[in-house]
Amino acid sequence: MLASMMPDQFAESIYEIDRDELREKGIKGVITDLDNTLVAWDRMDATPELLRWLEELQNEGLKITIVSNNKKKRVRTFSEPTGVSFIHSAKKPLKRAFRRATREMGLQTDEVAVIGDQILTDVLGGNRGGFYTILVVPVAETDGWATKVNRKIEQRVMRKLNQNKVIGGERSNE
Repeated sequence: MLASMMPDQFAESIYEIDRDELREKGIKGVITDLDNTLVAWDRMDATPELLRWLEELQNEGLKITIVSNNKKKRVRTFSEPTGVSFIHSAKKPLKRAFRRATREMGLQTDEVAVIGDQILTDVLGGNRGGFYTILVVPVAETDGWATKVNRKIEQRVMRKLNQNKVIGGERSNE
């Protein structure tokens, strides 16, 4: 069970992810969470730094889709000005939205990385779908009310992963 919650990679932020390394792994697309992955959960627009990052990914030929559990209005308000495709009300960690995003990008599962700040939604959902998963540190120290519950559970999962010496090693497919 713990293996399904172990990301393939950890990064301090989206900006620390080595895109050359992703391309070497055959990654052609990115499914990314929105809140506390790209911007703080209560920020409505992209930062200039984020806009540059998104543009660089697209210029390098990587396809991007935001997959969020948040409501349509929130995700659309953020995504439309960036020109990035999105799926709202995703019900992560269910696989359906991940599969839809992959299909809409015209890619295969092994060509897509899932990036997010939560183990119980982004990493678990990505791993269940067979994607390459990257866990990033949340960009804000606060969370919406629903996420606070997940964070408590994630703290327990992280302690267990640390106890089992899973963190820092390779994720097994057991």
